[in-house]
Amino acid sequence: MSDSLILDKKAQDLLFRDARTANTFTDEPVTDEQMRAIHDLVKYGPTSMNNQPLRITIVRSSQSRERLVAHMSGNNAAKTSTAPLTLILSADSDFHEHFPTTFPVAPDARDNFARMPVEAREGAAGLNASLQVAYLIMGVRAAGLAAGPMTGFDAEGVRTEFFGKGSTQKPIVIMNIGVPGPDAWFDRLPRLDYEQAVTEI
Repeated sequence: MSDSLILDKKAQDLLFRDARTANTFTDEPVTDEQMRAIHDLVKYGPTSMNNQPLRITIVRSSQSRERLVAHMSGNNAAKTSTAPLTLILSADSDFHEHFPTTFPVAPDARDNFARMPVEAREGAAGLNASLQVAYLIMGVRAAGLAAGPMTGFDAEGVRTEFFGKGSTQKPIVIMNIGVPGPDAWFDRLPRLDYEQAVTEI
């Protein structure tokens, strides 16, 4: 089936077939240059009305890491305490404030969204930020690194700890990234076949 794809097979394997969610990492650092290169690639992924609600908070210092680990659940605490770099990935419900720059084709878009109930903006932010998280995972893999995304954490606790109670940024994923370490992978679980996942009408 890979013969039907334009993307080189090695790149296909790097991004999908050989890529895994990492649970351990070496102590090799993830540089600012790598993070900028990843962002410069994945920022082109599509979002509704180009709203780009994902906000990335880099956790690098030991003090910030300790604050974050306190809100992680179960084994995620240990994973996060030893990863070379951790990201707090949040959905910003004030994404519309950037519309004059990101969506200039609709000059009234910012004001229209400002009048919406905050719950409506939070829904749009959550959906589109989740798309951007997926793009980010692919970008991390494209950089030759591994990602360990986690949703097992106290989201409101992280929100209050790092952004303040009632912040427009709502954490949705915590992601460890780096060079995979020893025994980094669990066994790959089965995927649904085409016939199980795809229906034509």
